[in-house]
Amino acid sequence: MKIWIAAALFGALPLPAFAATAADIPPAIYTDPAADKAHPAAMEVVHIPSGKVAINGVVYIAAGAGPHPTVILCHGLPGNEKSLDLAQAIRRAGWTVITFNYRGSWGSPGDYRFVQNLEDADAVLAFARDPANATKLRIDPKRLVIMGHSMGGWVTAMTAAHDKALLGAAMISAGNMGWLGKLPRDQAVKALRSNGTEALAGTTPEIMADELIANVDRFDFVKAAPQLAQTKLLVLTSDDGLAEMSDALTTAVAKAGGKSLKTVHVTTDHSWSDARIRLQSEILNWLATLVD
Repeated sequence: MKIWIAAALFGALPLPAFAATAADIPPAIYTDPAADKAHPAAMEVVHIPSGKVAINGVVYIAAGAGPHPTVILCHGLPGNEKSLDLAQAIRRAGWTVITFNYRGSWGSPGDYRFVQNLEDADAVLAFARDPANATKLRIDPKRLVIMGHSMGGWVTAMTAAHDKALLGAAMISAGNMGWLGKLPRDQAVKALRSNGTEALAGTTPEIMADELIANVDRFDFVKAAPQLAQTKLLVLTSDDGLAEMSDALTTAVAKAGGKSLKTVHVTTDHSWSDARIRLQSEILNWLATLVD
């Protein structure tokens, strides 16, 4: 648990990352796509119904007539690192990307709750699958991938466990919120407070800790491993103190018979601060295996 507390406080020191070799770096990372005047790349602000409100989202539409395979990109807690450089690289590779802010975060209406993060991810997937939205935004609703960083990796695992229509799921330095709920309340509160809550509405570290404690088993993504055994899953870990959590999940997925699992560990910090090209390369090379 001491490792988890340190990670929750983001106190792990960054270590130098292994550089991706030139052969590993997809051209989309350093090359813009050919201009398509009829169907240009675009950015669309959207408001996605979830619960009784509409959460804020941005769609990075890939160039070309499409329909394009699409990534749902989930940020963490509170979401200071939104991985928008990754979103842009994925778009250059021909995928559309939907980013969004959970209820009560970064200006989306409502109060922030972990259970609602899961509901919001489902709502974004429903939005992408709606025929009107898919047509307007050039989305291929049959080729959807979910991925997320940190707490967003937890959202990714929990969502992929029950959404069997997804093309795949990718977790980046994921934190298992069920593990945090196992901490003594004062330690959980301290860990949550250290992340900052100024971008979150209608909550406090105490409210968040109580929700995690009350849902300790329900929020444990390791318990979802049997439901992830058939998922095409990419799990990326770093030297942030959280790798143990993802390792527990991947071990359980493999034990449950998972055969479409790829794991990569990189010596960098929680935000992949000195390994952004490596991160983009790993993601794009994996996404290329999911489509013809």
